[in-house]
Amino acid sequence: MTAGHVLGVAASVTGRAWVGIDPAQDRAAEALVQSTGLPQALCRHLARRGVVADEVESFLAPKLRDLLPDPLSLRDMAPAAERLLRAVQKREKIAVFADYDVDGGSSAALLIWWLRDLGLGATLYVPDRIDEGYGPNPTAMAALARDHDLILCVDCGTLSHDAIAAADAADVVVIDHHLGGETLPPALAVVNPNRQDESGDLGHLCAAAVVFLVLVEANRQMRVAGHKGPDLIAMLDLVALATVADVAPLVGVNRALVRQGLQVMGRRARPGLVALADEARLDTAPSSYHLGFVLGPRVNAGGRIGAADLGARLLATPDAHEAAALAARLEVLNAERRDIEAQVREAALAQAEARGLDAPLVWAAGEGWHPGVVGIVASRLKETTNRPAVVIGLEGGFGKGSGRSVHGVDLGASIQKLAAEGLLVKGGGHRMAAGLTVAEDQLEAAMTRLSELLDKQGAGVGGPQDLKIDATLMPGAVTTELIEQLEQAGPFGQGARAPRFAFPEVRVTFSKPVGQGHLKLVLSDGGPVRLEAIAFGAADNGIAAAIADAAGAPLHFAGRLEVNSWGGRQTPQLRIEDVSRPI
Repeated sequence: MTAGHVLGVAASVTGRAWVGIDPAQDRAAEALVQSTGLPQALCRHLARRGVVADEVESFLAPKLRDLLPDPLSLRDMAPAAERLLRAVQKREKIAVFADYDVDGGSSAALLIWWLRDLGLGATLYVPDRIDEGYGPNPTAMAALARDHDLILCVDCGTLSHDAIAAADAADVVVIDHHLGGETLPPALAVVNPNRQDESGDLGHLCAAAVVFLVLVEANRQMRVAGHKGPDLIAMLDLVALATVADVAPLVGVNRALVRQGLQVMGRRARPGLVALADEARLDTAPSSYHLGFVLGPRVNAGGRIGAADLGARLLATPDAHEAAALAARLEVLNAERRDIEAQVREAALAQAEARGLDAPLVWAAGEGWHPGVVGIVASRLKETTNRPAVVIGLEGGFGKGSGRSVHGVDLGASIQKLAAEGLLVKGGGHRMAAGLTVAEDQLEAAMTRLSELLDKQGAGVGGPQDLKIDATLMPGAVTTELIEQLEQAGPFGQGARAPRFAFPEVRVTFSKPVGQGHLKLVLSDGGPVRLEAIAFGAADNGIAAAIADAAGAPLHFAGRLEVNSWGGRQTPQLRIEDVSRPI
């Protein structure tokens, strides 16, 4: 298989072309097969990711000690760690001001667990999304400063000049990853790989990973002083959760952090994550999929539509009974969130379609849309249109919105430019996600200008994304052993998609609707082996209709392989992403 249309598919049921690896990657894959003896399906995936023969071993078994950057490569790292240790040594009062999402909650929990291991407590403060909005505010910071010696702002604070100035009665350390402005707030230290005076080499880290580096440096300083610090490896489950949920690219050190963090999570030692997994009926070893689509949304539910601090409290509690109660509450809130999201998503998509889906920016705004779900809806619009998307909830003459971007388009920088130009009340974020507040009478002008800025970056050039295929397979070639070998190239997620395979001319021998619009299938090429398959959202994306229209005739299928665990059995399963009729 070479680059071009795999199996001749130029326009599938979902409108996408199926594209293979290019000829150079094809040759590299064959060379990897010869030199490593690994399956061709795995070698084709490795070749697509640019892995050469002498890197295969280290790539398939990444070691954190080889990939973890020197914490001191980040500006303000030394004074941040020193101030944290001084607070520990003097038994000072510490407050942790955290964002209300998974990254903020995980960052706060990391610090709270670390401090607890050293015999020190901390006050957790998470602002209410609706009443206070994102990030530190002067009222809250001044109140915290009156009662605490040190305030640690995590996953927020880089642009909070006035709020941090209001906390002049305490020292403030900011540990963040959002894009910085031309000036820094008046904090004792601002540790942020996305400060304007940083190289950007670590700009792909989420806030929890930056907090982890601060704790690595703090532990190092403790060792120099002859003391042993807390076990940081045991805290990697929190870093892994934040990295995946914040859609950080799973490359380099992020890949190692998540890989090892998943192993830690599998030990079921953190009460909050155990309770959450049990509430979600997760009965298999956790994967990056579970972090992003099962656990992450539940942790986020409190910050979206309930009490903002629920997620952070769940992740930080050492008490199993408290964890169970918090997880049960988050489960209920997550169900409510899904209902609210569905209503806003339907209205936003209709509005965006009426405005047109071909512009560099897809956006929608509505009165009373819950600000806790606009980010998720923006993600859905982005996925549907392959364009940056912004969704805004309007209330009282102002709009609070969230945006999500596509690969190669820096949304956060454009939002910051918009704020600097006076078209937003405030705004910020990073390359793939951003938040904003806009006056309703400036809404049209702001979105027009944002579209212009994104157009200059190449947004909106293409239609539906091509479906990149690593190899073609037949059902008989799929085994649990092959899938386990493919998983060695993981974890998969943002910036590191899972291997995707095309199955030519297979028939559906069994079909059953499951859940809400999903389809459970069995596929066969006429041989003795049957391949189980699942097509999520098949009723909405045309796949179910195409299968019904085929009436048993052969179809091409494309998707990712996984092991399905059910009733104590493990069987290979194809997670279908697309279907095409043979030419």
